[in-house]
Amino acid sequence: MHSPALLALEDGTFWHGSAFGGLGERTGEVVFNTSMTGYQEVLTDPSYYQQIVVMTASHIGTTGTNLDDDESARTWLAGFAVREASRRVSNWRANESLDDYLNARNVVGISDLDTRALVRHLRTQGAMRGAISSTDTDADRLIDLARNSPSMNGADLVRYVSCAKSYGWDESTNAGWFPIETDDRRPTTEESWQRSTVGGHPSPFHVVVYDYGIKRNTLRSLTSRGCRVTVVPAQTSAQEIFALKPDGVMLSNGPGDPAAVTYAVDTVRALLGRVPIMGICLGHQILGLALGGDTYKLKFGHRGGNQPVKNLITGQVEITSHNHGFAVRAESLPRDVEVTHINLNDQCVEGLRSRDRRAFSVQFHPEAAPGPHDAVNLFDQFVDLMKESPQSPVHSRQ
Repeated sequence: MHSPALLALEDGTFWHGSAFGGLGERTGEVVFNTSMTGYQEVLTDPSYYQQIVVMTASHIGTTGTNLDDDESARTWLAGFAVREASRRVSNWRANESLDDYLNARNVVGISDLDTRALVRHLRTQGAMRGAISSTDTDADRLIDLARNSPSMNGADLVRYVSCAKSYGWDESTNAGWFPIETDDRRPTTEESWQRSTVGGHPSPFHVVVYDYGIKRNTLRSLTSRGCRVTVVPAQTSAQEIFALKPDGVMLSNGPGDPAAVTYAVDTVRALLGRVPIMGICLGHQILGLALGGDTYKLKFGHRGGNQPVKNLITGQVEITSHNHGFAVRAESLPRDVEVTHINLNDQCVEGLRSRDRRAFSVQFHPEAAPGPHDAVNLFDQFVDLMKESPQSPVHSRQ
């Protein structure tokens, strides 16, 4: 039998359940994710920093956890809520159960929760601050705790999840080893550059990736296309980027309010037009701000691996992976910035591009992990954009 647990919201509502995972008490923004699986990638996605994630699927944990599916070196979210945590693990890749995984990483969880009613409440009232506890179920105290916790509006959370120093990355999507982001296991930039080859030849493109909360599969998606990758901290200046002589710059996903990450917006503005740029999720929002647009907070956001997005360039509908609570305001964008993708559920901006400044971005996650691979070709488009650049090493060899 598990001990009781409670999830309380700032609007005064509270939801009973049972404790699982680590014991403790946390606060964060309560949001929901509609993916059927992929919970391990959700747990290790830095974009969920300071959020309590409610999974809408009724059974979570059936495939256990393994050593390969983490998308970063640690778990980031504030809490994890499910309808039923599977008591049995059935997958040949599993190393431990979800309960053991959460407990080992001190992630506070709550199960046996009426997630259907909770998600309907969040859809009606919007995402809000909450407190989760598996040690004290005093509802009034937890409601006060939720109300006094920090708001996501105006929060620069990138500084808490970005890497402390630059490093090289050379693992591809077909690799058999996984660099662990610790000082004693991470390959040096020089080592990664030496091993980053395609067909025995040095990679033609050097991509510098801003780490606003990067997921490993984004980096794998780049190296798999023959890119030499250097990851840099979020506060790296434009001058430092130019000193690395990149052929392209990637703006990664990440947590928090994009308008609060002013240093990133200023830096991207200085890079525009001088190097090809691709943005993903928070990187998309930062690019939109750097181009002169505005951002706003969505009522309850998009989180899950089943979001329909229409590509306005091709007319095709793609099912995509999402994790965002903010969006770029379409009417705020300058006339020379084109909206390339829209969400079919609420029509919000899901992609944009500036042809003259060789920059494009998408709100969703083409690298998936978890999720469908409908939009993976966007990485190929980024490589093509670097090939077309006047500074391209392809041109220098001609």
